[in-house]
Amino acid sequence: MKRRLLKLAVIALAIAGLDQLIKLIMLSWLAEGPVTVIPGFARFVLIYNTGAAFGSFAEVDGARWILVAATFVALGLALWVASGRLGQGKAMLWALAGICGGAIGNLIDRLYLGKVVDFVDLHVGAFHWPAFNLADAAITLGGIYVAIVMIRGKV
Repeated sequence: MKRRLLKLAVIALAIAGLDQLIKLIMLSWLAEGPVTVIPGFARFVLIYNTGAAFGSFAEVDGARWILVAATFVALGLALWVASGRLGQGKAMLWALAGICGGAIGNLIDRLYLGKVVDFVDLHVGAFHWPAFNLADAAITLGGIYVAIVMIRGKV
């Protein structure tokens, strides 16, 4: 179990580190304004999110500290799952590491900036997906995998 948790920690910290590096690059690169990547579909744009996913809770008093506390609860829950039977598989380890790494990446933003740096902006016609970052993608993909495994009831 210790070896599995050590692997999870190394992968999670690598994801968080990459997330922070990319955010630093984007903060500098996007200071002049948005950059179109694929016309009519994707661009990089600097957005500061003071809330949770899709800006939810942004208007709640004390949202920053509520979300910091929720992050620690989520990290604890992910470590608990990783140390149990459900956390045995290699894919599950990567999924949990993605969740933890993404959570840590966004936690760093919340603690140091008071908000999360988002920069990927996807849109098709009138459909516009809320801006996100690498940490958000890692959390989402990891969460989807964990949900599928739990729904199917297979480890």
